[in-house]
Amino acid sequence: MTPEPLRARAAPRRPGRFLLVTLAALLTVATTVSLGRWQLSRAAQKEALQAEIDAQKQKPPLDQAEFLALESPVNALHRPVRLRGLWLSPQTVYLDNRQMHGVPGFYVLTPFALEGSDQTVMVQRGWVQRNFNDRTQLGAVETPPGIVEVTGLIEPPPGHLFELGKPAAAASAPAGEGSSPIRQNLDLEAFRAETKLPLRTDVSLQQVGAASEGLQRDWPAPALGLEKHYGYAFQWFGLSALVVILYVWFQLIAPIRRSRRRARDATDRF
Repeated sequence: MTPEPLRARAAPRRPGRFLLVTLAALLTVATTVSLGRWQLSRAAQKEALQAEIDAQKQKPPLDQAEFLALESPVNALHRPVRLRGLWLSPQTVYLDNRQMHGVPGFYVLTPFALEGSDQTVMVQRGWVQRNFNDRTQLGAVETPPGIVEVTGLIEPPPGHLFELGKPAAAASAPAGEGSSPIRQNLDLEAFRAETKLPLRTDVSLQQVGAASEGLQRDWPAPALGLEKHYGYAFQWFGLSALVVILYVWFQLIAPIRRSRRRARDATDRF
């Protein structure tokens, strides 16, 4: 007859607890795997978007007539275009706190009046380094006079950086009438009302090509966040694997080890 203490130690585990832990583990694994796959699908969507952007950039440039005839220029984003017109240099804007190759500076934007039309498009002309001794001292930027030809990519309006507040003078005074050309952000709708220019507000032009006119044009690629999605997917799959490992250890391996140890202790007693 087995002694009472040994029978108590060898009592079988409760099936209800085992079933509850199993269901919780299955639910957790299913959820984390589903979230990981969703992150991978988001990454695949971003990769497809990047491929579409690259394909648009490889298309032949639109000429001015084709650009003006576009019903929805947003559908032609990232496509090259070649325009002729006149720089409106008094309305040039310098967007502050923009970097190129890790160096702080300004993005230089100038409205461009299209030849033979009543339209003006904002051109992101390039980047110029900040004067570190006097941030209000702007670098020399050459603006060719007369009718010129500009080649660039059709892009969305300039991106915005986070700002705590907008200085009243810069927000209300028209460019060239006492307001500083240095700004943190530029809203094309507000700028159109401010300058009274017939400015396009749906798209802008990002000038491309070698450095010229005192400007660099190594524009950063759009931040699509592919690494973020892959990182999140790795975390979710890692959590799923951890749950499986813990379940196998505590629900299967550990009980078997305890049973063997108890059997060995019982054998040693007799």
